[in-house]
Amino acid sequence: MSKQSILGRIAQLAKANINALLDQAEDPQKMLDQMVRDYTNSIAEAEAAIAQTIGNLRLQEQDYQEDVRAAEDWGRKALAASQRAEELRSSGSGDAAKFDNLAKVAIGKQMQAESEARGAEPSIQSQNEVVDKLKTGLDTMKGKLDELKSKRSELIARSKVAQAQTQVHDAVKSIDILDPTSEIGRFEEKIRREEAKVMGQQELAASSLDAQFEALEDVGRQTEIEARLAALKHDAQGQLGAGSSASQGSGEAVDAEVVDR
Repeated sequence: MSKQSILGRIAQLAKANINALLDQAEDPQKMLDQMVRDYTNSIAEAEAAIAQTIGNLRLQEQDYQEDVRAAEDWGRKALAASQRAEELRSSGSGDAAKFDNLAKVAIGKQMQAESEARGAEPSIQSQNEVVDKLKTGLDTMKGKLDELKSKRSELIARSKVAQAQTQVHDAVKSIDILDPTSEIGRFEEKIRREEAKVMGQQELAASSLDAQFEALEDVGRQTEIEARLAALKHDAQGQLGAGSSASQGSGEAVDAEVVDR
């Protein structure tokens, strides 16, 4: 994986808005699980790529240090050869030029090593900057993953609460549409009609009974009238009989008085 693709992947995941992604998800729990897997896999890939990048950087740094040490070593060799040439020259030996040539060869090697070291410095510096960015991005990814894991239970719970609220809302809507109290109202009305029917029957029965008693009272009254009428007639006849007897006696008395005269 190239440095550019590593940095792009890290930047993309580090900027990911968890809540926005969840809002777009049909099943938040599955989305969370998938995000945890994606983040974990991406972090593992990034760690492997960053480890390789750091390994390459360390190799460059080792090569740089070797060049630096080689330059220093060739510098010491050049100095030693030059000093030996001067000693031989002071003693009048003809080998002084030989050591001067060795000193020149050593200086040439020193210059080559220094040049290689200087050439490696910009690349090493750039690689260090890249590694620092990769480490920072990786830490950000790990922080995002920890945040996602810590919020997972909370977000799933919120999703379940929302689903429960939706179910309750649907249930309430169904109750509004099919209100059981309306059925109770109809039963109550039916009972009221039955109660009214019973009261009507009771009232009708009471009316019939009253009529019967009234009929009995009429019969009794008529009987009493007949009895009183009979008594009245009986009394009238008695009075007539008594009157007739009184009249006959009076006549007889008159006749007797006439005879006496």
